[in-house]
Amino acid sequence: MKILIIGAGGREHALAATYAKSNRVKKIFVAPGNDFMEETSSKIQVFPQISLLDFDSMLSLVKKYDIDLVDVAQDNVLAEGFVDKLSKYGIPAFGPKKAAAEIEWNKDWARSFMKKYDLPIPRYKSFSNKTRALSHVKQLPEQTLFIKASGLALGKGVIKAENRKEAYAAIVAMKQFHTAGKTFLIEEGMTGEEFSLFAICDGKRYVIAGCAQDHKTVYNGDLGPNTGGMGCVAPTTLLNQQLFSQIKRTILNPFIHGMLLEDRPFTGIIYLGGMLSKKGPQVVEFNARWGEPEANVILPGLQTDYIDIVEAVMMQELMTKAVRFDNKVRISVAGCAIGYPTEYSKIKGKKIVGLTVASRLPGISVFGAGIKRKGKDYVVNGGRIFHLVAEGDNIAKARERAYTAMSHISVEGNNLHYRTDIGWRELARKAKK
Repeated sequence: MKILIIGAGGREHALAATYAKSNRVKKIFVAPGNDFMEETSSKIQVFPQISLLDFDSMLSLVKKYDIDLVDVAQDNVLAEGFVDKLSKYGIPAFGPKKAAAEIEWNKDWARSFMKKYDLPIPRYKSFSNKTRALSHVKQLPEQTLFIKASGLALGKGVIKAENRKEAYAAIVAMKQFHTAGKTFLIEEGMTGEEFSLFAICDGKRYVIAGCAQDHKTVYNGDLGPNTGGMGCVAPTTLLNQQLFSQIKRTILNPFIHGMLLEDRPFTGIIYLGGMLSKKGPQVVEFNARWGEPEANVILPGLQTDYIDIVEAVMMQELMTKAVRFDNKVRISVAGCAIGYPTEYSKIKGKKIVGLTVASRLPGISVFGAGIKRKGKDYVVNGGRIFHLVAEGDNIAKARERAYTAMSHISVEGNNLHYRTDIGWRELARKAKK
């Protein structure tokens, strides 16, 4: 089989590497992709000259290379309805259709859906008028609030406000997200630990496919602005079997059932961003695809042929396919340009040293994100440059291996930034036992 993956980051690199393990897969094309992906396998070919949202070019690629399956892996592409468009041409596409993917690309609709089907969520209100939003905050008691752009904002559309003054500033700041921030939500803050849980869905049924704990803020100690993710650990010991059962009963079951009732059956990967609060598991958000960096630590542990899983989903025969993972712990550390997530344009084009060396170390994988080839060198081409993944029998061993490997990588001018405390919560839980 020949596969086309639409996307460019570490998630798509991890997917390409996962498909490449299959004896049934002959070639994997990634568009746009990034230049470091081809280091992983001779099966992988990228097309960085193709724009992510250029459907006509994607369609031409499918026809030119006689592609058997398109994996629509990226949020903006799902929001543009690429699965629907490909289906009209009779091209098999893995991922939810636009209406089902609205659970991610429209937070206002998503919260309304969750409220309707009684999923556990914080109190919230949506606004498209700044004056009314400011008036609403003024009437609330002093508390932690989250101001969220309703549309897609590259994982950066959420601003935490510890008091009214910060909430006012966050409301004004929604304009920086342009169309995505025209409608925004004001939510009460939830207290607890976050987790990322993934399920494979065929429209009617689902199978849980891993749980990780992400580190979203840019600096150690969970400080600084939110990013697309600075690293994560899988599996996480935050959730036990009792909590998994509760999540199924109160969140996943009503989600699948509700989407069917709304005539939006969800087919593909659903990502539950959850909060384990004093009230139990609550929904922070849903995403309609694998997460990044979570995919980078979950997919390498998959022992079932991924193409078999995808086909079972598309044929609505998911429950006939066992989904198995190994027992290793994996940690991902995001290597970023200095200045990410705000201003890092001066770092673009600077040389990256040591990627190949690190990727060849035992138990290490490096998934490219903001990387471009220039002559014989790799250079920075985005805020999150790469995701380094290390595996081990436990969190301590995986963590030691990850940071040893990170020491081999640098960016010209000392312009590489990464958190040095990824997995700290997992280590703390281990220490208490």
